[in-house]
Amino acid sequence: MCWLGDFKPAFGGACTCHPLLERVWSMPRLTIALLGPPHVERDGRPISMDTRKAVALLSYLAVTGERQPRDSLAALLYPDYDQSHARAALRRTLSALKSGIGDQWLEVDRESVALAGNPSLWCDVHQFHRELAACRNHSHQGLAGICPVCVENLERAVALYRGDFLAGFSLRDSLNFDDWQFFQAESLRHEVASALECLAGGLGGLGQFEPAIAHARHWLALDPLHEPAHRALMLLYAWAGQHAAALRQYRECIRVLEQELGVPPLAETTALYEAILHHQEPKPPARMPRERLGLPAAEAALSRLPVSQPPDRKPGPRHQLPLMGRNREWQALAQAHAAASPAGHILLLQGELGIGKTRLAEDFLHLATAQGAAILAARCYEGQAHLAYGPFLDALRTLLRQPELMSRLDSVPPHWLAEAARLLPELSELRRDLPPAPTWDSPGAPARFLEGIGRCITALLAGPVPGIVFLDDLQWIDEASLDLLAYLVRRLEDHPLFLLGTCHPQASPTTKRIQHLMAEAHRAGNGTTKALGRLTADQVAQLVALSALQPAAMPPDVSHRLYQLSEGLPLFLVEYLMALAADHPDHETWEIPGTVRDLLQARLARIGETSRQILAAGAVIGRSFDYDLLHAASGRSEEETMAALEELLGLDLVRDTAGAGNRQQPSYDFSHQQLRELIYEDTSQVRRRILHRRIAEALALRARSPQDRGTLAGLIAYHYAAAGCDHEAASAYRLAGNRARVLLAHAQALSHYRAALALGYPQPAELHEAIGDLETLTANYQAAVQSYETAAALAPPQALAALEHKLGRVKLRRGDWEAAEAHFQAALDMADRAGTPGLAAGIYTDWALTAHRSGQSELADSLAGQAVSHARASEDPLALAEAHNVMGILARHRHDLASAADHLRQSLALARQAGHTGAEAAALNNLALVHGQQQELEPAIRYVESALAIASAEGDRHREAALHNNLADLFQRGGRKEEAMQHLKQAVAIFAAIEEDGSAAVPSQPEIWKLVEW
Repeated sequence: MCWLGDFKPAFGGACTCHPLLERVWSMPRLTIALLGPPHVERDGRPISMDTRKAVALLSYLAVTGERQPRDSLAALLYPDYDQSHARAALRRTLSALKSGIGDQWLEVDRESVALAGNPSLWCDVHQFHRELAACRNHSHQGLAGICPVCVENLERAVALYRGDFLAGFSLRDSLNFDDWQFFQAESLRHEVASALECLAGGLGGLGQFEPAIAHARHWLALDPLHEPAHRALMLLYAWAGQHAAALRQYRECIRVLEQELGVPPLAETTALYEAILHHQEPKPPARMPRERLGLPAAEAALSRLPVSQPPDRKPGPRHQLPLMGRNREWQALAQAHAAASPAGHILLLQGELGIGKTRLAEDFLHLATAQGAAILAARCYEGQAHLAYGPFLDALRTLLRQPELMSRLDSVPPHWLAEAARLLPELSELRRDLPPAPTWDSPGAPARFLEGIGRCITALLAGPVPGIVFLDDLQWIDEASLDLLAYLVRRLEDHPLFLLGTCHPQASPTTKRIQHLMAEAHRAGNGTTKALGRLTADQVAQLVALSALQPAAMPPDVSHRLYQLSEGLPLFLVEYLMALAADHPDHETWEIPGTVRDLLQARLARIGETSRQILAAGAVIGRSFDYDLLHAASGRSEEETMAALEELLGLDLVRDTAGAGNRQQPSYDFSHQQLRELIYEDTSQVRRRILHRRIAEALALRARSPQDRGTLAGLIAYHYAAAGCDHEAASAYRLAGNRARVLLAHAQALSHYRAALALGYPQPAELHEAIGDLETLTANYQAAVQSYETAAALAPPQALAALEHKLGRVKLRRGDWEAAEAHFQAALDMADRAGTPGLAAGIYTDWALTAHRSGQSELADSLAGQAVSHARASEDPLALAEAHNVMGILARHRHDLASAADHLRQSLALARQAGHTGAEAAALNNLALVHGQQQELEPAIRYVESALAIASAEGDRHREAALHNNLADLFQRGGRKEEAMQHLKQAVAIFAAIEEDGSAAVPSQPEIWKLVEW
């Protein structure tokens, strides 16, 4: 029997059992081995590539097996290059690859690249998958176990696995390729573990104990914490007559679990040990049956290669209790929902923890869903404010997985979908016709981004019944999500939605913003706030009468005692009722625990050890968790995870929160936050650290694309940090900061960058510079200076010129002319030595502006001329835009208004060409000053308003204040005094906040207040 994938013909041997095969193997052959260190042979001779990028390109083409666009390959291998340079680098890599393997193996055209389809091309990854597929699809014709044919397929597959995918290979400068390689390695590792599990069980069932033991050892080596593998090895040792080895394996299991997790073995493992100790272990069957006998059944393991579905939700007793005392609130919900069409409405449910806000909202959502309303539901979690747009992201992805809703996006224009695809890359995959979105620094980009998300939400929730956006626990919402919520609230006429939120009225910056937002909605007539109070004694009595308690078994004063204990708080009352219903106490001796914590401890005492470990994994993930992440983190088999979930759902310790259209991504939630906190606290620190690490690794595996990795980076970083993996956490925090910065979530970006520094990020100068940039935007100038100075102390020499330039710009903003000039001079000396005319042009520009503002007119003219000369030499449109801008400023002050307008229009056009919104805002503002000087107030107002929109979107507080001030002056001159006063108040408020920070200016620096042009 000939096997084409056998190692011998694959690595240069001959196959002559058939003339056709002989002709195939006589052709030129290319062998690509990627399982383990990469190894390539042509006609039996090893090939060495000139570059690592060539190896990476060959690996990617071989594994994907598809024709790949050149632009995609260029972005994969050269993410830091612009498109033209990336394509040029890709051409060089293709040339190196052709030199290594030969032209005949590549199909290359102007737009795409592929490996040629050729029977003489062999790749171990594809052969590995073919062997597993042959076993998976093999029919046993009614036999009750794994057969010798399956064993042969699996052994060939395992033999191909020389090590992890591309072991020892990496591209340090391509995070994109690194992500892809990581995903492939983890997926293949999972598949080989399943194959080894099948072999251990199958060969053991066939009585071939020695090879079964070898495969079980290999399986265990992949994950030493996997107890099923320990049990399989113990049982195989016992069947082979090696009882001492079986007992040693149990002790090894104890040692590993104690050191790594701080937990004892499961009861099943201990029971097997006791059986082996007393020579009472199960006898080996003649053929491995389908059911489990302590060892994983081979066919069960094979069937698990596609992931099984977890159990459906079983409603717990909590949901059988009726709402009580909420009639007014229910009516308010119904009226607000009805009022959400054609114009939108927002309703906020407020109240203390445990008052029943979420239960009331969920019951209303259930009714609204039955009436045909589409729902976007999300929950905010304490400690996850570092995830920009996290609640909206999770909820929108849930909706996008429902095909019946996806068609509604056809009504959204493609350019708005392209904006939303910044946050939801899935949209680009689902709609290949989307145009590229403008760059983030293009004019009005933040507002367009929020509008794109808003239009997608409106379309997904559209229908005859108003759609509902439900945000639970708003007190924990992140700043970026709150910005999006505010955007929707302020445009409810354009987005006819019913916004429903719950919030604990604790004092915090977040709740203050929510209160201000609700006040605006109240004034606009589209907002309602409802505060929930505690239940009265009569309402408690009614609830007890309607509960599952048997009145004959309860003392007559049960309602009064429950009211006293719960104080009318629904959370406590429900827990007490459930405890009484479960225990059925004698009415003469019954006792109720004094706190909810005691109640929860009593309920936890009923669950098994496996369920407790599954619950601990969920608690470490967070309040909410999905099935795949829970399974990956727990380290338990699918059967154990599913059985534990069934038990936990039945006891109402967790709840199934997946929507009806989202069964592919089952998700769960703890029934109480107090329960999650209790489980987390009771889990040992060692076990928590291990679980945090596993969760971080699983999340990193889930993030297949760089954009997904950035979206999840904050969460990955949190778990790595909690696991004590400082290096990995630091890198993830840096990535999270970059993602937040792209989304203009400055507060989160600063938090992430500082966390990365605290954890020892290996390139601290990069982070200090990024922090300085953000501090400058938010007008925290003293902090910005400190960050730039620190970056300069740590940076390589070639980066110092740019840092000195940035320091000078901060001093210029603060009105410290002498210090600014000193920094510009130092930066210019370094830039001249480095031969960078573009950077030199920018330095001359800012130095000219400094000289002008300090009254040195002749020096300013000379420096501006140098700026224009260097900018033209550099052919940098941004440098030329800034140079023309300062020339326009100087011309205006010489009263040469025609020349000033000409320079400023050139500056505006070049800034837009360069896509730099900061330079565009400066040109718009200075053009407005020229028109204002000519008494052309209407165009001047339009220019300033455009500049103000850019500055506000970028979060540049100082320039935003200056533009409000300039606008107030123009309105005052036009006789529009009320509008002038409104903008003046906003300017004063921002200027005062800059002063109060203690980081921007001191009274001796009044120039902060005199910023008019820049």
